[in-house]
Amino acid sequence: MSRGRCDIPAATSVLASHSPWVDRLLVMTDFADLWTAHRHVVRDVAYRALGSVAEAEDVTQETYLRLLARGDEPDVEPLDEPRAWLITVASRLAIDRLRAHEHSRRAYVGPWLPEPIVTDERTLPEDRVTLDDSVRMALLVVLEQLTPAERTAFLLHDVFDLGFDRIADVLGVSPASARQSASRARKRIAAQGEARFSVDPAAARRLSERFAAAASDGDLAGLVAVLAPDATGHFDSGGVFPDAPAEVVVGAETVARQFLAGVGGRGLDFEVAEVNAEPGIIVRRRGRVISVLALEFADDRISVIHGIGNPKKLAHVR
Repeated sequence: MSRGRCDIPAATSVLASHSPWVDRLLVMTDFADLWTAHRHVVRDVAYRALGSVAEAEDVTQETYLRLLARGDEPDVEPLDEPRAWLITVASRLAIDRLRAHEHSRRAYVGPWLPEPIVTDERTLPEDRVTLDDSVRMALLVVLEQLTPAERTAFLLHDVFDLGFDRIADVLGVSPASARQSASRARKRIAAQGEARFSVDPAAARRLSERFAAAASDGDLAGLVAVLAPDATGHFDSGGVFPDAPAEVVVGAETVARQFLAGVGGRGLDFEVAEVNAEPGIIVRRRGRVISVLALEFADDRISVIHGIGNPKKLAHVR
């Protein structure tokens, strides 16, 4: 070969030989394409199923490791529906984790709440979970009350549009049984009141700003004014804060007093931000996130406060 020229026939012969190196290159190329195309939906499935950002990332990685291992199998057939295959694998991994967590969830100190998704202009596109009605805290909290089978069937069918034949494969049941699980889930969600999952964004933002201002000023009357008379408060500290209420707090004044007792005089900053697709509040001390408040709204008032203060659930929040 002369200097400055590429030996094209030699390169072509390497490709024509279909060497193991070329096979691996093709597998990695397909893998990269499927990673780019579908990793967000895989993470979306895992987060909604598990309520954990960290575990959703773990499930996403494990799902793609299984895809990579599949590509190493001899004579493996191409995937007809790669998105459905990836969602199926991720769902199986998620449901295994849900079943493994059942005991620890029952032994958890105080309310167990999903990890919050906080989105602002600093959030990188690759770090964003798709935000829609199915990621709102109100729905995620209801999903926590369902069995793993009900939750999985509802999410895969109603949110991610998978057929019951494939859902049955995930659950290890018949399609009819999978359909029944989804139906039971819908009934339990509907029983919570559909209004919980709809809100005027501008009104919700104004209420959040008023709440943040009153909290900053230690203004009990200001807090009560933005809370519904029958407002409820849930605080998930994972037992880290001994004074945190272990049960649900009910009533506007009771919720407001309990809240101020926990945050008053501590030099905290309250910032309105998007939390699980709705206006919420980030609480910081000297720049460090110590709590995230996911809010629900009804009749121009804040009806529910979901406070997440367990440091392990806030590690991803900036």
